[in-house]
Amino acid sequence: MPLIRPSREEDLPAITAIYSHHVLHSTGTFETEPPSVADMTTRRADVLAKGLPYLVAEQDGKIAGFAYGNWFKPRPAYRFSVEDSIYLAPDLHRKGLGRALLAELLARLEAVGIRKAMAVIGDSANAGSVGVHRSLGFTEVGTIASCGWKFGAWRDIVIMEKTLGAGDTSPPQGQAHERSAA
Repeated sequence: MPLIRPSREEDLPAITAIYSHHVLHSTGTFETEPPSVADMTTRRADVLAKGLPYLVAEQDGKIAGFAYGNWFKPRPAYRFSVEDSIYLAPDLHRKGLGRALLAELLARLEAVGIRKAMAVIGDSANAGSVGVHRSLGFTEVGTIASCGWKFGAWRDIVIMEKTLGAGDTSPPQGQAHERSAA
């Protein structure tokens, strides 16, 4: 069983390599140029600065995948709703690792007060990502057709959601609730 833990600075080269593979070879992300380690370092720092989890799965001493949640949109009112991102090393798909990593991410998101998790899945043909989200209780909200152009074709996105904790049945609690909407 893999170890799922908070990411560390020294994990960033492996995280960048995994993500770069997906940028270059899949429609799971609509980025078309792989980001640098410096770019990924900045992105991770942004997630962590918001008090959100950025996890890795470590297997046999190697980083096998990573997952994080970031505000669904950048405005402060969205601070209780996140978009999840999860990426696995290319040889580790369909082995339960993605489900374990996403389940841990959801638990940690709920623990920090997140009430809604959303998946914005690149390419409606991405059955693996749709399936892992569905297996953890996400429901499909809709599909936006032909909104991205990658690998010489128009690509859809599938939007899925899952309520965490008390959802919208009560006001948020804690420090995040007290932040101004500046």
